[in-house]
Amino acid sequence: MSDHPGTSDTPDPLDGFDEIIDAETTRDPDLAVIEAGSRTLRTQGGPPQADVPARPEDPEVDKALREAEAELATRWGETKLEPSVSRIAALMDLLGEPQRSYPSIHITGTNGKTSTARMIEALLGAFELRTGRYTSPHVQSITERISLDGAPITAERFIETYQDIKPYIEMVDASQEYRLSFFEVLTGMAYAAFADAPVDVAVVEVGMGGSWDATNVIDGDVAVITPIGLDHTDRLGNTPGEIAGEKGGVIKQGATVILAQQPVDAAQVLLKKAVEVDATVAREGLEFGVTARQIAVGGQMLTLRGLGGEYEEVYLPLHGAHQAHNAAVALAAVEAFFGVGAQRAQPLDIDTVRKAFAAVSSPGRLEVVRRSPTVVLDAAHNPPGAEAAAEAVREAFDFSRLIGVVGASGDKNVRGLLEAFEPIFAEVVVTQNSSHRAMDADELAAIAVEVFGEDRVQVEPRLPEALEAAITLAEEEGEFAGGGVLVTGSVITVGEARLLLGKG
Repeated sequence: MSDHPGTSDTPDPLDGFDEIIDAETTRDPDLAVIEAGSRTLRTQGGPPQADVPARPEDPEVDKALREAEAELATRWGETKLEPSVSRIAALMDLLGEPQRSYPSIHITGTNGKTSTARMIEALLGAFELRTGRYTSPHVQSITERISLDGAPITAERFIETYQDIKPYIEMVDASQEYRLSFFEVLTGMAYAAFADAPVDVAVVEVGMGGSWDATNVIDGDVAVITPIGLDHTDRLGNTPGEIAGEKGGVIKQGATVILAQQPVDAAQVLLKKAVEVDATVAREGLEFGVTARQIAVGGQMLTLRGLGGEYEEVYLPLHGAHQAHNAAVALAAVEAFFGVGAQRAQPLDIDTVRKAFAAVSSPGRLEVVRRSPTVVLDAAHNPPGAEAAAEAVREAFDFSRLIGVVGASGDKNVRGLLEAFEPIFAEVVVTQNSSHRAMDADELAAIAVEVFGEDRVQVEPRLPEALEAAITLAEEEGEFAGGGVLVTGSVITVGEARLLLGKG
């Protein structure tokens, strides 16, 4: 992008940097949300993103992909876990350890993982490295999980990779107490596809946790820990410190750790782990951070302090302070990968950094998908993510009346999520998505009534009707007023809303 949106009165980039360490840590949830579908709801949505796949147009390819998806669906889903890396390690051994044929950047945390992974990928690509990115979950197409050079692999390549390693998967299944899970197979496919490409560097997001996550058969040169909060407490722990103990498993001997702002107990655990394995640590607020931030058209203009110096006038086409912090983390991770701050003192080329950030997208993160009234999608699914999204809405949008559409999973802190959105929603339409994990709409409504009051809650069990109801409520403001709709609560809800709004 050659012309950045204008800003006024650029502050001294060093002003306030000492206060960064005391800043509140809230991040948008880190889930990959995909463009999809062809149906419209009243008005066609905006143009599709180029990096999100639709179903294959070739009927034979589509059939083969569906067959692969059906086979994978017979395996344990991502919410059923047996905490061990023994099965994925056995698969890697049979495949010849493909994950060791390229360096990697390993990303864990509670919120911000996917957005940060996308920014890291964009930066590495801008410096002419061939990248592989592995993220989860998917919404519309399973192929979105495995990306090469910034784009999901083709359906044909996905099928080919699956068929290539299928005999080895079956060998592991036969030798282990439990079959490989859905996520373990996808992880094996990603590592094999990256080796086959081959890539110069892999950007890998954990599925859950760290130590026993299937991705943790890599030894990341750089370990990135995004903000840790309370999520998946039944599996990871009841405090940030306990959760950090599990997530810290991605920190390997001699690695560089890029540490986002953390709760004190989580930071203590992670720093202790780094000392144990002789890892070098760079901390947001001390060694790197955001020194200035201004709202700009379509996003924000940043000054970032990296490991090698200042990076001024960096335009990021994403909304919210949390995305600015994600950008600082991503920049530090790429600097560390290139040895900035250790082997070399010079910062990265500023023009290349600017170009990379200006091209970043993160679907489903406060993303506008239609106008009149404005409909925004955000995949917040836990209280910290909802708080970050609510604050970003206040900052980036001038809604006179905002209607929420909320469909959440039953295993989440739904009350906390609703309480975070209550100050910005005039009314809320509660619904449920098609996932078996979805909270029943009436059950969700009962909680919503306690938070919002009965007069501000409407129940529409089916998402199409929920969207119609919310749009109608927003339109009561009039054509030229500031009514809007925010669809949130779950990546599945957001993905299905995309489908209905004609994205993809």
